[in-house]
Amino acid sequence: MPFRDFTPKRRNITTAVTTHRDHKENLRIDFKYRCGYCNSPDSWKLTYYEIDHFIPEDILTIMCNTDYRNLVYACRSCNNSKRKKWPTKDENLSCANDEGWVDPCDDTYNSHFSRQQDGTIKYETALGKWMYTALQLHKPQHAVIFNLEQLEHLIHEMEEINSKKKNDIVAQLLLTTYRNYRTYIDKFRNL
Repeated sequence: MPFRDFTPKRRNITTAVTTHRDHKENLRIDFKYRCGYCNSPDSWKLTYYEIDHFIPEDILTIMCNTDYRNLVYACRSCNNSKRKKWPTKDENLSCANDEGWVDPCDDTYNSHFSRQQDGTIKYETALGKWMYTALQLHKPQHAVIFNLEQLEHLIHEMEEINSKKKNDIVAQLLLTTYRNYRTYIDKFRNL
């Protein structure tokens, strides 16, 4: 199953700002309220969302640390995992020898990952394996959040069907889905 349904695209924002954090709301919009790296939605207030410098600040020599083109909307888990990792040590080279990064706004980013039926993330390439390990995409929270989001969509869909046509079968499916949803919510709270 595809890793995500869209590739985020940064707008051409060149407004001068005091700090990179001043771009947070624009990044939220451009990344569709999701982490650029793991694709988790920021609607779960249980995790904090931050601004990552795709090219770490320590590596920057040409680009300014507030340059919008270098910023990624990221959950705390991915941002903390990525930190200052930049194997090439070259601002102009994001990866070499299957180590390094692909910008999450690059159309090729999705080809490095996929989703399993249980919501876990799987790497599909050697570079994807390196990013998967560096970002710790094996953490159970990624699958749990994915499953919670899928269950929310299913619940909404069933509620719409049931509101148009009262049906005992749909009511039973809805109840089962709610129970599964509660199971994942409990797992998420215990991470």
